[in-house]
Amino acid sequence: MVFIGQKPIFLQIADYILTNILTGVIAPNERIPSVRDMAQEIEVNPNTVARAYSFLSDEGIIQNQRGIGYFVSKDALANTRRIRIKEFMEEQLPQIFENMKILNISMEDIEKQYKLIVD
Repeated sequence: MVFIGQKPIFLQIADYILTNILTGVIAPNERIPSVRDMAQEIEVNPNTVARAYSFLSDEGIIQNQRGIGYFVSKDALANTRRIRIKEFMEEQLPQIFENMKILNISMEDIEKQYKLIVD
């Protein structure tokens, strides 16, 4: 895992886990590495991983089973999609629309390109 950009490292760790949930690499009810193990694996301070896990726990993505470890919640996929859609709508889409305006790209142009890619 390589840390880049302006986003805090704990959020980059959370994003890494969210992406693995969305892509099916990590399944609901699956155990994830302990804070200490994850910190050693990606070479960061355990407090940084703990902060990422706390964020994911607050969002209903993972849950701590005392004495056993952290597990992906059964609703993790739906909650992950909710988080990512909110991020996209609030952070990425406004920039896309601004670029469309500057470049004079219409929604019809976008729809044509979308069909080329998806179909």
